[in-house]
Amino acid sequence: MATTSLGGGGGSQGAEGPKIVWNEAGRRFETDDKKAYLEYVVREDGKVMDLVHTFVPPSKRGLGLASHLTLAAFNHAKSRSLSVIPTCSYISDTFLPRNPTWNSLLYSEDIKSSI
Repeated sequence: MATTSLGGGGGSQGAEGPKIVWNEAGRRFETDDKKAYLEYVVREDGKVMDLVHTFVPPSKRGLGLASHLTLAAFNHAKSRSLSVIPTCSYISDTFLPRNPTWNSLLYSEDIKSSI
């Protein structure tokens, strides 16, 4: 499995936050224990990341892990000039309203013609 370690986005988990790993083969971002994760689907010939599902087990909820996973995914997309589709309800309904600066990465039909 090809993985890349990604720094966290700050917060209450320490200076760097929890360790988030990009599991390229599994098409997900996950905590180092693999218990919390964000799954994605690649679309538009690899130019768009559709963030489809975020999962945090009950024992780890309330620690901001979903936010850290989402930040890792958005930072990954930004560093690779990818657009993002926020299919996951956590991302569209909670994360983006709290972090509107990431809206610039969102995929739209308007930018489809330029991809």
